[in-house]
Amino acid sequence: MDPVARHAELCQLLEEANHRYYVLDDPDLSDIEYDELLRELEVIEQEHPELVTPESPTQRVGAAPLSELESYTRSQPMLSMANVTNADEFREWVTGLRTFLGMQEEDELAFFVEPKIDGTGLELIYESGQLATAATRGNGETGENVTAQARTIRSVPLRLRASAPRTELSIRGEVFIAKQSFEDLNARLTADGAEKVYANPRNLAAGSLRMLDPRVTAERPLDFFAHSAGSLEDDSIRSQADFYAACGEWGLKTSPLARRCADTAAAEESYTQLVEGRDELPYEIDGMVVKVDSFALQDRLGTRSRSPRWAIAWKFPPVQRATKLLAINVQVGRTGALTPVAALEPVNIGGVTVSRASLHNHDEIERLGVRPGDRVLVERAGDVIPKVVKVMKSGGGEPWTPPATCPVCGTEAERDDDEVVSRCPNVACPAQLEGHLRHYASRSAMDIEGLGSKLITQLVEKEMVRDLADLYKLTAEQLVELERMGEKSATNLVEALVGSRTRPLHRFLNGLGIRHVGERISEVLAHNFGSIDALREATEEDLLAVDEVGPEVAQSIHGFFERPQNLAVLDRLRAAGIDPSPPKRVEGGVLAGEVVVLTGTLSSMTRDEAKAKLQRLGASVGSSVTKKTTLVVAGEKAGSKRKKAEELGIRVLDEEGFLGLVG
Repeated sequence: MDPVARHAELCQLLEEANHRYYVLDDPDLSDIEYDELLRELEVIEQEHPELVTPESPTQRVGAAPLSELESYTRSQPMLSMANVTNADEFREWVTGLRTFLGMQEEDELAFFVEPKIDGTGLELIYESGQLATAATRGNGETGENVTAQARTIRSVPLRLRASAPRTELSIRGEVFIAKQSFEDLNARLTADGAEKVYANPRNLAAGSLRMLDPRVTAERPLDFFAHSAGSLEDDSIRSQADFYAACGEWGLKTSPLARRCADTAAAEESYTQLVEGRDELPYEIDGMVVKVDSFALQDRLGTRSRSPRWAIAWKFPPVQRATKLLAINVQVGRTGALTPVAALEPVNIGGVTVSRASLHNHDEIERLGVRPGDRVLVERAGDVIPKVVKVMKSGGGEPWTPPATCPVCGTEAERDDDEVVSRCPNVACPAQLEGHLRHYASRSAMDIEGLGSKLITQLVEKEMVRDLADLYKLTAEQLVELERMGEKSATNLVEALVGSRTRPLHRFLNGLGIRHVGERISEVLAHNFGSIDALREATEEDLLAVDEVGPEVAQSIHGFFERPQNLAVLDRLRAAGIDPSPPKRVEGGVLAGEVVVLTGTLSSMTRDEAKAKLQRLGASVGSSVTKKTTLVVAGEKAGSKRKKAEELGIRVLDEEGFLGLVG
């Protein structure tokens, strides 16, 4: 046969075989037959390289390792979903939908339900039916380009089937690893003598998708379910049920458990069935997603600031297992808090091996009556955080007593009369350093892009950074020697550190991690004192004179600036070029003199965006309603703050009125 014709025929045969095996779970070729066809295709492409296309079955693993993942900004954000945890909350959500839509009691409202896969989000962009781009969810608006990695996932078609639209098509879904595949992979690692195995399928799926070398991704048993469209230019698809049917025609894999429910009762029945059968499923799920089926109604319902109004995640009850509590250890947090942590005999809870759980504080330990040696009931709260629920059987161990000294640096522990935790007061304590650095680099503080948790751990372990000021001594030559740091990443981080030297004063204050001083109090302090030097010299009386600063906060701030270790770090930061910019004062703004409090959810913007608008117009933005408050902006689900404002006779604006006010 002519090589061109045979090449086309082989591509079609192999694509169909992939689709039947990975999507339909109904193979029509044996492994030997498939391998023979693939080898024949490889020979033809070696002899006729001009026939090789990106969509060829031979090209699933063809990209060279990357130095770093590029960012990808999407035009339509991948929103998160609000949660409900029981039938009453679900019915309340449905009632809210019907009220919003102005539906009568007899009007039908159909839903589409699907399992909430415990994996990692992925968006596939097809152009003229060909896979052009794949991107992780990231923060919803900006993710990472993982096209080369996604091409290795066999259930992701490189080319949609003939019925797919020829325009751009955005498909969103979940990448996951089946339970058995995960167990088999860990078993192989153990057999090969590996010291560590993977903790859970979700983390492994997320990490595999972000591997710089696609060949490593190809070795991981990743799978993909499509669940929604980011962009869809097809008027014939009018509902979620229509979309799922179209996915089957296009060659995309979807959950076989997804179904249309004619009413609320049918959706509740589906939830009950999923809860009862979750342990028998071949993959991990942590709830059920419920969507209004009609796209027309979805458009009418619209979105809130961060989630669609027409969809909800109905979470499962936490999974509980019994195990033995081996010991109660102490963990030192970023603020010096000495937190007791239960060391547990490893137990599998919902696909995750749990070997430790926070016990929070001494009062909680006394409430539970827990001691080393006890058999305890453990759950993953929200299917994420391990928690000791109760003692099942006493082991006869000795009662636990709070530590008198910090277990890391040996400093005598302190405990305020009104607190339930002891603290290490030594800010130079090595155990607190990683947490300090993470907080300092966070978006709400100094916003140092590229300084993530894994890199911070390396910097501390290698003793390249011993306090905040050491960050500004780092060079690109030093950084490039670290794991997963290319030259470009190292250069970008150094530039980000340089750029952070003149961050606004309130961000710098927040980054210092002063106890009881968060974003709001940092802004108040910056506005009232104007410089770090003025704040260093402030007395407790000066601080108490500031609105929103109470005795506890004033004592904490004053104490921070009294400690020689802290002053030494501040001096070193100044020597490194840190010069926070003073707050911009708006003189004569249309809202000058107004003290505004925001409450509830705004659909048109985030709370931070609304706050910035108000401040640009000269207003002060408070966190609580007091007699000094002059205006309250009440969004959706506004609660006690609105009620208090009305009781005090303070003017209240809804979102429409607020938008009119700020233009």
